[in-house]
Amino acid sequence: MSVTEKTVEDVDLLMVGGGKAGKTLAMDIARAGGRVVMVERSMIGGTCINVACIPTKTLVTSARLARRAASADSLGLQLGTPVIDLGLLRAHKEGVVSDMVQLNLRQFLDSGMDFVLGTARFVAERTVEIEVIDGSRRVVRGADVVINTGTTPHIAAIPGLAEAKPLTSESIMDLRRIPERLIVLGGGYVGLEFAHMFAAFGSQVTVLERGTQLLPHEDRDIATALTTYLQEDGVELITDAAVEKVLRERDTVNVLLRDGRTLTADDVLAATGRDPATPGLGLDTAGVHTDDRGFVRVDDRLATHAPHTWAVGDVAGSPQFTHVSLDDYRIVKANINGGNRTTVGRLVPWNLFTDPELARVGLTEEQARATGRAIRVAKLPVKAIPRARTLRDTRGLWKAVVDRDSEQILGVALLGPESAEVLSVVQTAMWAQMPFTRLRDGMIAHPTMAEGLNALFASWTD
Repeated sequence: MSVTEKTVEDVDLLMVGGGKAGKTLAMDIARAGGRVVMVERSMIGGTCINVACIPTKTLVTSARLARRAASADSLGLQLGTPVIDLGLLRAHKEGVVSDMVQLNLRQFLDSGMDFVLGTARFVAERTVEIEVIDGSRRVVRGADVVINTGTTPHIAAIPGLAEAKPLTSESIMDLRRIPERLIVLGGGYVGLEFAHMFAAFGSQVTVLERGTQLLPHEDRDIATALTTYLQEDGVELITDAAVEKVLRERDTVNVLLRDGRTLTADDVLAATGRDPATPGLGLDTAGVHTDDRGFVRVDDRLATHAPHTWAVGDVAGSPQFTHVSLDDYRIVKANINGGNRTTVGRLVPWNLFTDPELARVGLTEEQARATGRAIRVAKLPVKAIPRARTLRDTRGLWKAVVDRDSEQILGVALLGPESAEVLSVVQTAMWAQMPFTRLRDGMIAHPTMAEGLNALFASWTD
């Protein structure tokens, strides 16, 4: 029987992919009485809770505790040398993930949506054929369709890399072993989190970054400070590293650099970005356009070229953070209901969960100067914050950029303990367009890390 001869099921919302934006929108519309089909290929709840944010931050917690335990004598405790138990570590990670997957599944079913595990392919505008995991097939057409298929790890076109079967940010989560030697390709936030984590677990870690500094879009002073802390914790960092070839020989991997050096490890982790999960979706058939990398083209309302067809999250080229995906959900929900909400002017925060962690929102100093504004720059060493001293965790540097004329905060980079929590205070002030003086002079509880904002906005270097 051809597709055209099959019974087409009509629904109010067809969700292709079940990431953060998609699953939240699908549940909302289903709870409101809408007919919803959400098809997900494999990961119940999406990438974040299965192989990304949640499991990695679960393991970051273990790595931080291992590092704290090793220096517990500074806190008046003698704990001895921590021992990494791979089985317990894996059980810790899988327990957290399993609980969240089951919670998501219960929420899906309780919402009243029709949740389908299977593979969808567009066969017409707003219409997909689904190959369900039980072998059956369905054809579903949505009054509105949202594409939320996410991304997959990118394997760079380096000779021999794919053949060497590198670890990725997803496969490394299986935790089959703690490599004695690990080479990380890429000095961005994904690569650095894993590098610092596995160094705490006992691996000899080398990070190769092709640029002149880690975190190439960050100001050099912040990147340099983080580089110092990573090196103090045993991570070897090589910048300007051009990889010529990768060769696997049984249980070892050799990475040949263009300058003639050869590095040897047990495993190599490819942390060089992600690709859109659009191959095989049949987007052309649906009238949906993609860019040269395969990301779905959308306007600032997250609408595609096809009528009543939207894309959200990573696959739409949005910044690859779960909190951005959640905001995409808000935008599309409003627009499906006749609104005109857009992505223009979004203030996007991000956090790097190394130890210390780096939290950033708004413009860097370099970006602010490029706008031609008259700016002021403030810097504060974390050791100046009393709470950091009580934690015996004084590594870090806070930095703020302020518009000299309006006194509004243009951006901050907070490198130090608990920075991800403090960042929300600054972001709220930026949303409200408050002058920096409100944080400089405001009464903030003592002793907290947020109290450091009083001192930061009085510590001008420019």
